[in-house]
Amino acid sequence: MIKGLFGGKKNSTSVEIERKFLLTGLPEAKPERRHHIRQGYIARNGGTVVRVRQKDDNYILSVKTPSTGIGRYEIEKTLTADEAAVLFAACREPVIEKIREIHPHGGHIWEVDIFDGANTGLIVAEVELKSETEDIILPPWIGPEVTGLQKFYNAHIAQNPFKSWGVSYADLVQRLQG
Repeated sequence: MIKGLFGGKKNSTSVEIERKFLLTGLPEAKPERRHHIRQGYIARNGGTVVRVRQKDDNYILSVKTPSTGIGRYEIEKTLTADEAAVLFAACREPVIEKIREIHPHGGHIWEVDIFDGANTGLIVAEVELKSETEDIILPPWIGPEVTGLQKFYNAHIAQNPFKSWGVSYADLVQRLQG
């Protein structure tokens, strides 16, 4: 049903299953890759979000809709820089900026997002899974799990930047490890 909504090879539809964590410290190993990401939210409604993202020199329009469990449907379409500029101008909340570091560990790819701007100080790690029951080996720098806590999803962070939370990152990690 969702497959084929957008034509072309540079577009995709999938179910995204990911887990999110805070970090107790940054990874000691040099990341495999680093990306500068800028993203804004065009619309949010009942768990569905429409996002425009710049990842280095690539531009993507994403629609994420609820699925079952921790999974979400994700539809992506490649954009030109001009198309992305129009959509960034339509964003209602401030744009999120972050550096994404890619760290392989235990047979999985860990994405460590180091936020900037109004979200400076916030660091979130994500790992994508093939199924909700897939086992993972946690890296030593992983702290409390925040999967399912809306406060830690980018669409929420855009509306409620970390600087307005009234807590330091260290205190946040400590509270959630509780």
